Amino acid sequence: MKLRALVIDDSRIMRRMVMDGLQKTNLATFEFIEAEDGVDALSKFSPDDIDIVFADWNMPRMTGIEFAHKIRAMPNTDHIPIIMVTSEKTMGKMEIALDKAGASAYVSKPFTVEELQRKLARVIAGIQSRPQTPKPPKSGGGGFFSKLMRDMG
Repeated sequence: MKLRALVIDDSRIMRRMVMDGLQKTNLATFEFIEAEDGVDALSKFSPDDIDIVFADWNMPRMTGIEFAHKIRAMPNTDHIPIIMVTSEKTMGKMEIALDKAGASAYVSKPFTVEELQRKLARVIAGIQSRPQTPKPPKSGGGGFFSKLMRDMG
């Protein structure tokens, strides 16, 4: 299964570590979209184009928790798992992420590939078991007959 993953972290090195770790889990084939903070991520986020989100907590301009709140306030985003990947390790922080911000899972830095596999297997299985609805063609695309049919409808 191919998943489009939005990876949000202000550290390019950490984004690379998350992406490399996810590829090594063999839980799915990932296509990555990178963002350096929540503001950048919001500009790249679409519930039609993103299957799963991996967000750091502490970032400038907009934290991962603020991003999660904004995403969960949008329509049609409940099905998109948000995974917090952070150095925040207290139970209180985990409770905020999971119970109040709508995160689906919590991964503490530093992490191993085995930890990613264990924590994400259920989340990714949930994505795979969702009924897949075909994505509508993006407007403006297609050939002559596609445009003709659109104009007639």
